[in-house]
Amino acid sequence: MSISEFVGLVVKLFLLLTPFFILSLFIATTEGMEKKQRKNLAFRVGCAVTVISLVIFLFGELIFKYLGITLEAFRIGCGLVLMLSGIDLVRDSGTPKARIVSEGEDDPAVVPLALPCTVGPGTIGTLLVMGSEVSGKSQRIGDCIAIVIACCCVGLMLYFSHGVAKALKTRGVKILSKLTGMYLVALAAQIMADGVRGFLK
Repeated sequence: MSISEFVGLVVKLFLLLTPFFILSLFIATTEGMEKKQRKNLAFRVGCAVTVISLVIFLFGELIFKYLGITLEAFRIGCGLVLMLSGIDLVRDSGTPKARIVSEGEDDPAVVPLALPCTVGPGTIGTLLVMGSEVSGKSQRIGDCIAIVIACCCVGLMLYFSHGVAKALKTRGVKILSKLTGMYLVALAAQIMADGVRGFLK
């Protein structure tokens, strides 16, 4: 894998995690929290997203094997879910509520912030497809490093969430979220097209 391909993969994974949507959601969730609590939560979300993404990527092939799902079928299903996620972002129907943590919920880091808000169905499907397409050990290691870097970037963005939001302002976050949605729609279309081509072979 060349440097340009590696950087492209990191960017692809970063956008796949819908960073600007989760940024606005994180800001809404942590409203009223102290700075230390907010940063602590951001760190836990970043760790949770990294672990979940790596587990899905590394063991996706086993899921295909034991559930009897073909790669082509999963590509099409994954593409449909990812496209719906992207359309939601473009239409802004995924606007976060002012408060998503219920009274009895202790820690929102894993649920709902990491899963399913950051690592949603579309992201899960894409990671499963990526894991099943790995051809060698070196590629698997490179992909894992790219996943870790992309997840860490999301975690860092949440860690400095209020500074980022202040710089981008509400309109800037919304615009970037919509652009992310458009990218996800295009990526979903490509995944579905690959699935259809596989069926037709």
